[in-house]
Amino acid sequence: MASLNKVMLIGNVGTDPEMRFTPSGNPVTSFRLATSRVYTTSDGERKQETEWFTIVAWKKLAENCNQFLTKGQRVYVEGNLRTRNWEGRDGQKRTSVEVIANRVLFLDRQPAAPLPSEEVPTEPGTEPGEEEIEPEDLPF
Repeated sequence: MASLNKVMLIGNVGTDPEMRFTPSGNPVTSFRLATSRVYTTSDGERKQETEWFTIVAWKKLAENCNQFLTKGQRVYVEGNLRTRNWEGRDGQKRTSVEVIANRVLFLDRQPAAPLPSEEVPTEPGTEPGEEEIEPEDLPF
């Protein structure tokens, strides 16, 4: 019988990504992702629930997440669940569930160029891109 372990999430990055390297040199990046759902109770009260996930990305995906993601950005994450068990410093057994990402799409669009209102002001009487050329600046 076949089995399936697949998770698809859309949410906001809750922490800036942290990249580290395994002893063999492979990059691994982790960050927290928050998803929210809004619902109305039977009393008519609107409530919001937020669920937090730890996302782990490896290799090139880890490098891209570390370079381009920041806290607050909206992302789509696709991957699978992995449960880890370990013993804490206090001797207590700990368990965490992580999403091992195999795809991360950045949903917030980044402006390709500054908007006209964001351009650097120029000196009065000159237009952007227009500057005086001195004869010694000519290549011939």
